[in-house]
Amino acid sequence: MRKYLSILLIFCSNLSYSANIDTLNILSKSMNINIKNIIITPNDHSFNERFPVIYLLHGAYGNYTDWTNKVNDLDRFCDNNNVIIVCPDGGYNSWYFNSPVDSSFKYETYITNELIIYVDSIYPSLKSFKSRAITGLSMGGHGALYLAIKHPDIFGVAGSMSGAIDIRPFSKNWDISSRLGSIEEFPLNWNNNTVTNMVGLLKFSNLKIIFDCGKDDFFFDVNNIFHQKLLDNNIEHIYNIKEGEHNWKYWNISIFEHLNYFSNFFNNTL
Repeated sequence: MRKYLSILLIFCSNLSYSANIDTLNILSKSMNINIKNIIITPNDHSFNERFPVIYLLHGAYGNYTDWTNKVNDLDRFCDNNNVIIVCPDGGYNSWYFNSPVDSSFKYETYITNELIIYVDSIYPSLKSFKSRAITGLSMGGHGALYLAIKHPDIFGVAGSMSGAIDIRPFSKNWDISSRLGSIEEFPLNWNNNTVTNMVGLLKFSNLKIIFDCGKDDFFFDVNNIFHQKLLDNNIEHIYNIKEGEHNWKYWNISIFEHLNYFSNFFNNTL
């Protein structure tokens, strides 16, 4: 562990807490690749201050720069609300799980076992599930709920914006079959790695959930079905149906609703 950490610190030797936005390059031991991540920290703070962390996941064919390139004022939000934001690279279509058919894709392990550990080792973060949130758009919406539901010991609150909450109706899209195999040949891979089938796990956790989808989004139906499953199982959650499509115009508004919800969660919990 110490040897591996020293490698990471070489990558990050030029980081400074006085900087507002950093690029953190992490060597993923599980995949043997370097992965870039953007870290946004509050400006001016005392040495002993510690902050909750919000992880933002990008969509399919996106990358770690999407959120900072396409959404303004994330840095201002961090300053005003005393939080850290982390934007990891999730590969062009990892779907944020460990692929059962391609061992080179282990993004669940990367985020839960590698990224969080190193963020906590370098930045002034609070190291508790009560101080971690995760959300994302589209593929990242699926990934955020998938990771949080499977790891309630890591995340206390999670969200999804226009999320692919059930990937099975889209088995021919976005090359998901490269991560799971064909749905005809490997149906269990699809059933076991889609969020809508994980509702049962929520009965044993206190995870707080917020998600939304635009009325004109192609994921609208699967979000409605997930909402109904949560209701049927008496799982507390917030679901917002809004005007909009699957685009950055929608996500530029939705993201700050999630960030404000997370900030209120931290204020009421920590």
